Amino acid sequence: MSVSRKRSIITGLCLFLLLPSIAVASEGKIDAGDTAWMLVSTALVMLMTPGLALFYGGMVRRKNVLGTIMHSFIALAVITIQWILIGYTLSFGPDINGVIGSLAWFGLKGVGVEPSHYAPTVPHLAFMIYQAMFAIITPALISGAFAERMKFSAYLLFILLWSTFVYDPVAHWIWGGGWLSKLGVLDFAGGMVVHATAGISALAAAIIVGKRKGYLQEPMTPHNLPMTVLGAGLLWFGWFGFNAGSALSSGGLATVALVNTHVAAASATLTWIIVEWLRYGKPTMFGAATGCIAGLATITPAAGFVSPTSAFLIGIAAGIVCFMGLKAKEKVGYDDSLDAFGVHGIGGIFGTLSIGLFATTAINPGGADGMLYGKAQLMLAQLTGAGAVALYSLVVSIIILKVIDLLVGLRVDESSEVQGIDVTQHGEEGYFF
Repeated sequence: MSVSRKRSIITGLCLFLLLPSIAVASEGKIDAGDTAWMLVSTALVMLMTPGLALFYGGMVRRKNVLGTIMHSFIALAVITIQWILIGYTLSFGPDINGVIGSLAWFGLKGVGVEPSHYAPTVPHLAFMIYQAMFAIITPALISGAFAERMKFSAYLLFILLWSTFVYDPVAHWIWGGGWLSKLGVLDFAGGMVVHATAGISALAAAIIVGKRKGYLQEPMTPHNLPMTVLGAGLLWFGWFGFNAGSALSSGGLATVALVNTHVAAASATLTWIIVEWLRYGKPTMFGAATGCIAGLATITPAAGFVSPTSAFLIGIAAGIVCFMGLKAKEKVGYDDSLDAFGVHGIGGIFGTLSIGLFATTAINPGGADGMLYGKAQLMLAQLTGAGAVALYSLVVSIIILKVIDLLVGLRVDESSEVQGIDVTQHGEEGYFF
């Protein structure tokens, strides 16, 4: 047999052996640019949870700073484990009657480096871990409602049960092919899935846990506003991954979402301090930090469906509506310590409805046209979605809180609250001067 003949046979065998891997790579259609953007976005959204820890931590009294930071930080551990075991498959697994995902992907079985139908140009694992970061920060947002007074053991039970019975079903309804997605409800990056669920649940928690001792009778001012501002800056930065990453690819739609995110945050910040200046005579740094988060929460559901001009208007409205929501709390009298409902609940719902007004297929052909473009159907869908999510989150959160109260008790005792949760719940202090 000639040398050239042997080489041809060897080459043929090599190609035959390589064909399966080549076919898999071809069928997968993984795009390196999209994958890189999704991994970067995952890191950006992960950073939001420590950013939230600082944002909330600076707003409480110094005796509660570490306990408040811990609420966000521990969610990174607890919800990650919950997510890889059951959370992801309940949220995005094969649909069961439009209500919940099946357990087909329990423990990430079958979730590998091949793409999924959710994000066809990135590995399934990349989509999974990106969505994990949303699941992590959402229950942490609720902690602002009962800061300075909940038992740590109760908090651990709460975030585990709440994520399983509130977050995962709602995520499936809207993002996992559930009944609300079939109705045409739109939520680009979590106005309902994240902010409405967290905000409404925060309202329930604030009322059920009760007011802090001395609320409205003694000063409860933020102990470290620079910490809060640093947290707000990290949240603003991470929000680019939160919203633009929700395009699930790098390109035009991600660019629009990123621009809209920044524009809405800027206009809400400016609006908030103008309103504050007119009403109280001075613009505050605390107001600017709160305003930017209100704008970010409100644009989240609409970021990939509206134009930058609409995002500017949504930001202005967010600055006014959320400001009014925070002030209404003082008249109603419930103690939402760090305004989780006023910012995230009101902002998320308002942003959800703004889609019904401003959305346009000129920005996102995969979306729909809103009322400004001659279509009222989308607004009806958004109203239905917002109402269903709010009612479900409220009822299930109340049940969870009541069960936890029976099991371990929700609230620290009075002497522990006076001394502070840092020492009494964790045996440490944030400051020694």
